[in-house]
Amino acid sequence: MKQSFENGNVILELNDDFDVGLCLDCGQAFRWKQDENGEWKGVAFSKKLRIGQQGHTVTFFDTTPEDFEKIWYSYFDFQRNYREIIKKYDDKSLQTACLAYPGIRILKQDEWETICSFIISANNNIPRIKGIIERLCENFGEDLGGEYSFPSARKLSELTVEDLAPLRAGFRAKYIIDAAQKISSGEVDIEKVKQMPFSQAKDELMKIKGVGEKVAQCALLYGFGRVEAFPVDVWVKRIISELYPDGLPQCIEGTQGIAQQYLFHWRRNI
Repeated sequence: MKQSFENGNVILELNDDFDVGLCLDCGQAFRWKQDENGEWKGVAFSKKLRIGQQGHTVTFFDTTPEDFEKIWYSYFDFQRNYREIIKKYDDKSLQTACLAYPGIRILKQDEWETICSFIISANNNIPRIKGIIERLCENFGEDLGGEYSFPSARKLSELTVEDLAPLRAGFRAKYIIDAAQKISSGEVDIEKVKQMPFSQAKDELMKIKGVGEKVAQCALLYGFGRVEAFPVDVWVKRIISELYPDGLPQCIEGTQGIAQQYLFHWRRNI
């Protein structure tokens, strides 16, 4: 990867597969929109970003090198060699999925935002999830100048279910408040969860109301960077029943979450 800074933009020349659209619009994150120019706009870690791609050239507009190194390098998982991981996948279906959608990466999002977002995602569809999260940020986040930060657990912990009525989140409102209270109080300690063995970390997150097996797995994969996580939804259940009735292939051990993302996107689009 070659990096340069020109006219206030960070420009990357990549030698690994990367597709910004696939990364931002394959069900991992809910705060990104594509504009009429094909560029993506969103907010993460209280920073606005506009990002565009032409082939292997990726431009982070109006971004400092410091913010790129501190936030976006990790957010887009640039430190991980996906080609080397995919080379180890000797399963035919998985190889087909990886060839069909090269460039998917696992985003490393804010842990609290990811927990809250996937609580909202339960029994929900993508447009409605995005709408609830957008209203959550507009009502309780910090104004960043046309965009809003994701509100902190501490701020939401001081609210009531009635305060969240403008979100139109339904039964999820009480789960959002419970999550905010448990995390802001330290009853569920994000810093400790980061250090826990996987099964223990999952059990810790499931202390939060509304966090079941799938939500915990999603939070660990997309927020905590635990690529051994393997969230199972209706699409993944179909994949397992159709392709892997005798169990998942051994070649994905340790990177199950990466394999799942390729298989999920492939199966959903074929």
